[in-house]
Amino acid sequence: MLERLVACCLIVLLSPLLVTLSLMIMIDSGWPFWFVQKRVGKKGKVFWFVKFRSMYIGAEHDQKRFCYLNEADGPVFKIREDPRLTRVGRLICHSGTDELLQLINVAKGEMSLVGPRPLPVSERNKLAKKYLKREEVNPGIISPWVFLGYHRLSFDKWMESDLKYVKNKNWKDDFKLLIMGVKMVVTFFVRRLLSIVFG
Repeated sequence: MLERLVACCLIVLLSPLLVTLSLMIMIDSGWPFWFVQKRVGKKGKVFWFVKFRSMYIGAEHDQKRFCYLNEADGPVFKIREDPRLTRVGRLICHSGTDELLQLINVAKGEMSLVGPRPLPVSERNKLAKKYLKREEVNPGIISPWVFLGYHRLSFDKWMESDLKYVKNKNWKDDFKLLIMGVKMVVTFFVRRLLSIVFG
Protein backbone atom coordinates (compact mmCIF):
# COMPACT_ATOMS: atom_id res chain seq x y z
CA MET A 1 0.00 0.00 0.00
CA LEU A 2 2.92 2.35 0.76
CA GLU A 3 4.34 1.80 -2.71
CA ARG A 4 0.97 2.48 -4.32
CA LEU A 5 0.70 5.68 -2.32
CA VAL A 6 4.20 6.72 -3.41
CA ALA A 7 3.25 6.06 -7.05
CA CYS A 8 0.15 8.27 -6.72
CA CYS A 9 2.26 11.06 -5.19
CA LEU A 10 4.82 10.75 -8.00
CA ILE A 11 2.09 10.98 -10.64
CA VAL A 12 0.97 14.27 -9.10
CA LEU A 13 4.52 15.63 -8.65
CA LEU A 14 5.58 14.63 -12.14
CA SER A 15 2.35 15.71 -13.84
CA PRO A 16 4.01 18.70 -15.61
CA LEU A 17 6.59 16.34 -17.12
CA LEU A 18 3.95 13.74 -18.01
CA VAL A 19 1.82 16.37 -19.77
CA THR A 20 4.88 17.72 -21.60
CA LEU A 21 5.87 14.28 -22.86
CA SER A 22 2.28 13.60 -23.94
CA LEU A 23 2.17 16.82 -25.98
CA MET A 24 5.61 16.16 -27.52
CA ILE A 25 4.49 12.73 -28.71
CA MET A 26 1.20 13.99 -30.14
CA ILE A 27 2.90 16.88 -31.98
CA ASP A 28 5.54 14.52 -33.37
CA SER A 29 3.45 11.50 -34.35
CA GLY A 30 -0.18 12.03 -33.41
CA TRP A 31 -2.71 10.40 -31.08
CA PRO A 32 -2.58 8.38 -28.89
CA PHE A 33 0.45 9.27 -26.79
CA TRP A 34 0.29 5.97 -24.88
CA PHE A 35 0.86 2.34 -25.78
CA VAL A 36 -0.83 -0.57 -24.00
CA GLN A 37 -0.03 -4.26 -24.18
CA LYS A 38 -0.95 -7.41 -22.30
CA ARG A 39 1.93 -8.48 -20.09
CA VAL A 40 2.45 -11.10 -17.40
CA GLY A 41 2.84 -10.06 -13.78
CA LYS A 42 3.03 -11.68 -10.36
CA LYS A 43 1.94 -15.32 -10.22
CA GLY A 44 1.33 -15.31 -13.98
CA LYS A 45 -1.49 -12.77 -13.82
CA VAL A 46 -2.00 -10.92 -17.11
CA PHE A 47 -2.50 -7.15 -16.94
CA TRP A 48 -2.62 -4.15 -19.26
CA PHE A 49 0.85 -2.62 -19.25
CA VAL A 50 1.01 1.07 -20.21
CA LYS A 51 3.86 3.29 -21.38
CA PHE A 52 4.41 6.41 -23.47
CA ARG A 53 4.30 5.51 -27.16
CA SER A 54 7.82 5.63 -28.57
CA MET A 55 7.12 4.02 -31.97
CA TYR A 56 4.88 4.88 -34.87
CA ILE A 57 1.25 3.75 -34.65
CA GLY A 58 0.88 0.07 -35.55
CA ALA A 59 4.60 -0.68 -35.06
CA GLU A 60 3.83 -3.89 -33.18
CA HIS A 61 2.33 -5.34 -36.38
CA ASP A 62 5.61 -4.69 -38.24
CA GLN A 63 7.78 -6.66 -35.84
CA LYS A 64 8.20 -9.58 -38.27
CA ARG A 65 9.65 -7.19 -40.87
CA PHE A 66 12.55 -6.40 -38.57
CA CYS A 67 13.23 -9.84 -37.10
CA TYR A 68 16.66 -9.84 -38.76
CA LEU A 69 17.66 -6.89 -36.55
CA ASN A 70 16.74 -8.61 -33.28
CA GLU A 71 19.64 -8.29 -30.82
CA ALA A 72 18.24 -10.71 -28.24
CA ASP A 73 19.37 -14.35 -28.21
CA GLY A 74 16.26 -15.73 -26.53
CA PRO A 75 12.49 -15.71 -27.13
CA VAL A 76 12.30 -11.91 -26.89
CA PHE A 77 12.52 -9.07 -29.39
CA LYS A 78 14.97 -6.25 -28.58
CA ILE A 79 16.59 -3.66 -30.87
CA ARG A 80 18.33 -0.72 -29.23
CA GLU A 81 18.22 1.43 -32.39
CA ASP A 82 14.80 0.20 -33.47
CA PRO A 83 13.86 1.67 -36.89
CA ARG A 84 10.25 1.92 -35.70
CA LEU A 85 11.11 4.62 -33.14
CA THR A 86 9.80 8.11 -33.81
CA ARG A 87 11.95 11.23 -33.28
CA VAL A 88 10.52 11.88 -29.82
CA GLY A 89 10.31 8.14 -29.24
CA ARG A 90 14.06 7.75 -29.62
CA LEU A 91 14.60 10.41 -26.96
CA ILE A 92 12.18 9.02 -24.39
CA CYS A 93 13.14 5.40 -25.04
CA HIS A 94 16.88 5.94 -24.59
CA SER A 95 16.31 8.09 -21.50
CA GLY A 96 13.83 5.66 -19.95
CA THR A 97 11.15 8.32 -19.57
CA ASP A 98 8.79 6.32 -21.79
CA GLU A 99 8.30 4.04 -18.76
CA LEU A 100 6.93 6.79 -16.48
CA LEU A 101 3.29 6.00 -17.30
CA GLN A 102 3.83 2.66 -15.55
CA LEU A 103 3.40 4.59 -12.33
CA ILE A 104 -0.27 3.98 -13.12
CA ASN A 105 0.37 0.22 -13.02
CA VAL A 106 2.20 0.65 -9.71
CA ALA A 107 -0.69 2.69 -8.28
CA LYS A 108 -3.05 -0.14 -9.29
CA GLY A 109 -0.85 -2.73 -7.57
CA GLU A 110 0.05 -4.53 -10.81
CA MET A 111 3.71 -3.46 -10.76
CA SER A 112 6.35 -2.21 -8.35
CA LEU A 113 8.88 0.58 -8.72
CA VAL A 114 11.67 -2.03 -8.77
CA GLY A 115 11.50 -5.61 -10.03
CA PRO A 116 11.90 -7.88 -13.06
CA ARG A 117 10.56 -6.38 -16.29
CA PRO A 118 7.17 -7.84 -17.30
CA LEU A 119 7.24 -9.76 -20.57
CA PRO A 120 4.55 -9.73 -23.28
CA VAL A 121 2.31 -12.78 -23.04
CA SER A 122 3.68 -14.35 -26.26
CA GLU A 123 7.30 -14.06 -25.07
CA ARG A 124 6.60 -15.16 -21.52
CA ASN A 125 4.90 -18.34 -22.77
CA LYS A 126 8.19 -19.36 -24.41
CA LEU A 127 10.18 -19.18 -21.17
CA ALA A 128 11.82 -22.24 -19.68
CA LYS A 129 9.95 -23.39 -16.57
CA LYS A 130 12.90 -22.56 -14.28
CA TYR A 131 12.59 -18.88 -15.19
CA LEU A 132 8.96 -18.61 -14.09
CA LYS A 133 10.20 -18.03 -10.53
CA ARG A 134 10.81 -14.43 -11.57
CA GLU A 135 7.02 -14.05 -11.28
CA GLU A 136 7.06 -14.60 -7.50
CA VAL A 137 7.24 -10.81 -7.10
CA ASN A 138 5.59 -7.90 -8.84
CA PRO A 139 7.32 -6.82 -12.06
CA GLY A 140 9.00 -3.43 -11.86
CA ILE A 141 9.63 -0.22 -13.75
CA ILE A 142 13.33 -0.38 -12.86
CA SER A 143 15.11 -3.71 -13.21
CA PRO A 144 18.64 -4.86 -12.22
CA TRP A 145 18.94 -6.03 -15.83
CA VAL A 146 19.26 -2.41 -17.00
CA PHE A 147 22.38 -1.83 -14.91
CA LEU A 148 24.00 -5.18 -15.68
CA GLY A 149 24.28 -4.62 -19.42
CA TYR A 150 20.75 -4.16 -20.80
CA HIS A 151 20.77 -5.17 -24.51
CA ARG A 152 24.38 -6.37 -24.24
CA LEU A 153 23.38 -9.00 -21.67
CA SER A 154 22.54 -12.46 -22.98
CA PHE A 155 18.97 -13.66 -22.45
CA ASP A 156 20.00 -16.38 -19.99
CA LYS A 157 22.09 -13.94 -17.93
CA TRP A 158 19.14 -11.53 -17.92
CA MET A 159 16.83 -14.25 -16.58
CA GLU A 160 19.43 -15.40 -14.04
CA SER A 161 19.79 -11.83 -12.79
CA ASP A 162 16.01 -11.70 -12.26
CA LEU A 163 16.06 -14.97 -10.29
CA LYS A 164 18.92 -13.66 -8.15
CA TYR A 165 16.98 -10.45 -7.52
CA VAL A 166 13.84 -12.36 -6.46
CA LYS A 167 15.86 -14.61 -4.13
CA ASN A 168 17.64 -11.71 -2.42
CA LYS A 169 14.95 -9.02 -2.66
CA ASN A 170 15.13 -6.42 0.10
CA TRP A 171 14.12 -2.78 0.49
CA LYS A 172 17.72 -1.50 0.77
CA ASP A 173 18.74 -2.89 -2.62
CA ASP A 174 15.45 -1.69 -4.13
CA PHE A 175 16.17 1.82 -2.87
CA LYS A 176 19.68 1.71 -4.36
CA LEU A 177 18.32 0.59 -7.73
CA LEU A 178 15.68 3.33 -7.60
CA ILE A 179 18.36 5.98 -6.98
CA MET A 180 20.50 4.53 -9.79
CA GLY A 181 17.51 4.74 -12.13
CA VAL A 182 16.86 8.39 -11.34
CA LYS A 183 20.56 9.16 -11.72
CA MET A 184 20.63 7.45 -15.11
CA VAL A 185 17.74 9.55 -16.45
CA VAL A 186 19.19 12.81 -15.11
CA THR A 187 22.64 12.00 -16.52
CA PHE A 188 21.14 11.29 -19.94
CA PHE A 189 19.39 14.66 -20.13
CA VAL A 190 22.40 16.58 -18.77
CA ARG A 191 24.63 15.03 -21.44
CA ARG A 192 22.02 15.73 -24.09
CA LEU A 193 21.75 19.37 -23.00
CA LEU A 194 25.54 19.81 -22.97
CA SER A 195 25.82 18.31 -26.46
CA ILE A 196 23.24 20.83 -27.71
CA VAL A 197 24.90 23.80 -26.01
CA PHE A 198 28.46 22.93 -26.99
CA GLY A 199 27.67 21.20 -30.27
